[in-house]
Amino acid sequence: MNQVSPAASKVLNKKALKRKAKPFADFRAHKTYYFMLIPLFAYFIAFNYLPLAGLYNAFTNYDFSKGLLSPFVGLQNFEFLFKGGADSTIWKLTRNTILYNVAFIILSNVCQIGMAVLLKEIAFKRFVKTSQTLMFMPYFVSMVIIGSIIYNLFNFNYGVLNNMFTSLGMEKFDFYRTPWVWPIIIVVVEIWKSLGYGTVIYLASIMGIDESIYEAAYVDGASKWQRIRYVTLPLLKPTVIILLLFAVGGILKGQFDLFWNIVGNNGLLLNATDIIDTYVYRSLTVNFSINLGTAAGLYQSVFGLLLILTVNAIVRKVDRENSLF
Repeated sequence: MNQVSPAASKVLNKKALKRKAKPFADFRAHKTYYFMLIPLFAYFIAFNYLPLAGLYNAFTNYDFSKGLLSPFVGLQNFEFLFKGGADSTIWKLTRNTILYNVAFIILSNVCQIGMAVLLKEIAFKRFVKTSQTLMFMPYFVSMVIIGSIIYNLFNFNYGVLNNMFTSLGMEKFDFYRTPWVWPIIIVVVEIWKSLGYGTVIYLASIMGIDESIYEAAYVDGASKWQRIRYVTLPLLKPTVIILLLFAVGGILKGQFDLFWNIVGNNGLLLNATDIIDTYVYRSLTVNFSINLGTAAGLYQSVFGLLLILTVNAIVRKVDRENSLF
């Protein structure tokens, strides 16, 4: 190995110190790359940082004529949201949002992992590619279109399902007056829509596993199921943990387009389908309660931040290499 002489080492250290001492030296050396970052910074400033001034509305009795100069009321808006304890508005919204997202995270990941493993084990590659394409297509379908499909399926008067029921001599079922069926419908739609995208991610991770590991397991007499259980699934763990951490970070951020386009503003279903995002939207556009909508949104952001910090701390204690930070 080539050794650097002490004299050469001193010269290199001096040059490094000079580069550090010069302000904006890195900018001058890589100014093209810094200029390329300007649109990114502009986007975050315009859409992520400037709107933070609006959080002040959570502590005011908002007046459209006064804007940010509306009367300051402290925590009154939060008191209204939390009023009633277990029957409070915020408790119902938090419960629905968390339960839906937990169902989305668990069931979607199980289905995606299962489908990725199945596609990996199928030898007929043309079938695998066709299946991937067909599963991925719903991901690109607009939720507005999906909402129209759902409405035409479950409508009481001329929905496809009710027409089938009457043709079979059965009575019509009023889906839009029956709250308990909608959690099932919403979860199924979300799993169907996200299946292809998640499967592609997990399949790419599986394809990155060294084939020699499978060959060694096969030589040792491991069956196909044993190779899946003891090779594929353990080596998928880092990918699963990272995706779960990202999902948990947004566990209080509901799928607004999913809920709004499928359920809309149906008051009969709100107890089972209302989440924080739909409440905020309704507060801003229907009830014009800017202060309550902002308070609910602030609560959502703070709670979500604390949740991801807590989960990441737990993961860091269990398996430090797979934590986010």
